Amino acid sequence: MKIAIVCYPTFGGSGVVATELGIELANRNHEVHFITYNQPVRLALLNKNIHYHEVVVPEYPLFHYQPYELALSSKIVDTVKEFGIELLHVHYAIPHAFAGYMAKQMLAEQGISLPMVTTLHGTDVTLVGNHPFYKTAVSFSINQSDYVTSVSADLKKSTYELFDTIKEIAVIPNFIEDKNVLDIPAHCRRNLFAENGERIVTHISNFRKVKRILDIVKVFNGIQKEIPAKLMMVGDGPERLGAEKLVKELGIEYKVIFFGNSTEVDSILKYSDLFLLPSETESFGLAALEAMANKVPVVSSNTGGLPEVNVEGVSGFLNNIGDIEGMTKNALTILKDDVTLNKFKEQAYQHSKEFSVEKIVPLYEAIYHKALKNTPV
Repeated sequence: MKIAIVCYPTFGGSGVVATELGIELANRNHEVHFITYNQPVRLALLNKNIHYHEVVVPEYPLFHYQPYELALSSKIVDTVKEFGIELLHVHYAIPHAFAGYMAKQMLAEQGISLPMVTTLHGTDVTLVGNHPFYKTAVSFSINQSDYVTSVSADLKKSTYELFDTIKEIAVIPNFIEDKNVLDIPAHCRRNLFAENGERIVTHISNFRKVKRILDIVKVFNGIQKEIPAKLMMVGDGPERLGAEKLVKELGIEYKVIFFGNSTEVDSILKYSDLFLLPSETESFGLAALEAMANKVPVVSSNTGGLPEVNVEGVSGFLNNIGDIEGMTKNALTILKDDVTLNKFKEQAYQHSKEFSVEKIVPLYEAIYHKALKNTPV
């Protein structure tokens, strides 16, 4: 198949999943064309089946805001016609599904049918898409898609609750490569992070308020009072300054490392013993899955799609949002001795295999085949 993928090219979960999906499709001998305003951060153009097409938005003084949707839909049309694209897969409802619909209509006038699959990832539906300014357009775009998928059953439920949609939504969870078989360079050794006998606790996110960054510091503070431990904070965002301030107030700054944004996530997770994700909401919890694939058990909140990823008592533990005491207790249960820790590490890794590339990507291919079969030629 010749497939065009439209996504955000950033570190966010939707962009990462879309890029990894495209790479795996290319490995399966599909011809994949990425259409976006920058080269996706995880995309290396070293595969003959992968192509990148940049969306350029000319700046005109007439426009207060430059019309990215217009430029994107035009680029989709041009790419489809030039390369014979058979199917369009857009990730994130705004503005990609709407731009995709406009491209479909322009192509239809020229006698070209282009089936469109829309994948909903989370805040594109529950936060941005639900805003009164966008809700009507998002509902329309979902309903005009040929097929719609969501990354969790919880997100599917939220979409039906928030929008007047008539489309059947297929749940296809995010996926992960088997980190145990990857050749991950060991740029640094564990003893650069922690002393012998110290546990390493890690958090990775964009440090937005929804991630409840201060809760992470508070939980870790409870952990380090009971056992020797270090906290690795990976990422950057608006809540970082508040977290650094709290760390100093608690007098634990020598036990906490703020890495900022890093491309060495797997190397950091490789030496971690526990992953904390106390988010207020998570449509799926890709960061938790990446931790589990690196044999790192997870203590998380029980919100959104997290219970679909993190299994209570198996890959880690679930707690109510804001339950600092409960999260601390569960973290200590996992970290208390090597036997228990190693048991949770192995269980987390084994459960992550349920979300392997080999199991999930064929589900997308099945959707593609249905879309092509049901679209008039």
